[in-house]
Amino acid sequence: MSENKQIDELSGVETTGHEWDGIQELNNPMPRWWLWTFYATIVWALAYTIAYPAWPMISSATTGVLGYSSRAEVRSELAAAEAAKGDYVEAIKSASLDQIMADPTLRQFATAAGSASFKVNCIQCHGSGAQGSPGFPNLNDDEWLWGGNINQIYKTIAHGIRFPGDEETHISEMPAFADVLEPKQINEVAAYVASLSGKADTPELVPAGAKVFADNCAACHGENAKGNKDLGAPDLTDAITLYGEGQAAIARQIRHPKHGVMPAWGTRLGDVNVKELAVFVHSLGGGQ
Repeated sequence: MSENKQIDELSGVETTGHEWDGIQELNNPMPRWWLWTFYATIVWALAYTIAYPAWPMISSATTGVLGYSSRAEVRSELAAAEAAKGDYVEAIKSASLDQIMADPTLRQFATAAGSASFKVNCIQCHGSGAQGSPGFPNLNDDEWLWGGNINQIYKTIAHGIRFPGDEETHISEMPAFADVLEPKQINEVAAYVASLSGKADTPELVPAGAKVFADNCAACHGENAKGNKDLGAPDLTDAITLYGEGQAAIARQIRHPKHGVMPAWGTRLGDVNVKELAVFVHSLGGGQ
């Protein structure tokens, strides 16, 4: 076989016999430091599999001579975290909302906890940024159907809106004016409402619509159309709508209004979580 060896003419080193585009590979030995490093990693790997859980078996795995468990470590860390926040949870449980808001440490803890709870329970309707979506209000602005101070937010979260089974839930229903007004009157009042935010498509109907509004709508929305938080009647002058923008959408809502439902979270999450959610929602910037 030595007769078949190929020697590189320039270096005098034996080649492997491999050739790419006329270039032959020299059969140089690996550096000693590389070989010893490679052997050390093999020894390290064997020692590691003996010391720590490694080899799979039928229903479990080898536990390792050190008895280490990443799951046990996680359980320990979670238990420590629960113990660390226990004092804050107890403080929130016994404190009123006004006391929580007045205590910077408690308010910060409640805001962080409420943010986590919001991501689990509320983003499905209100969005990950609480920006809302058609039929679900934006929680970042200053317009609140049932009031935006901390206690009003708490009540809305705890008891919901039009939620059956909760005696303290917010209840308000706008009549279907298709059964009350003539089609012409609905178009007129829709034009008037749209004009309050400068979006009327048929401004010639606005004067007549103002009279229809005064006779049929002002009782709930107010003579100035600024709404009534005691009734959950929205402000009609701010161009903020839940069920579509524009005069046509307003007319549809007047004819056959939609009534949203929000769950009563008090019985589902408990008083502490509801307080934390209220503090977080209030912190978004729209809370009054």
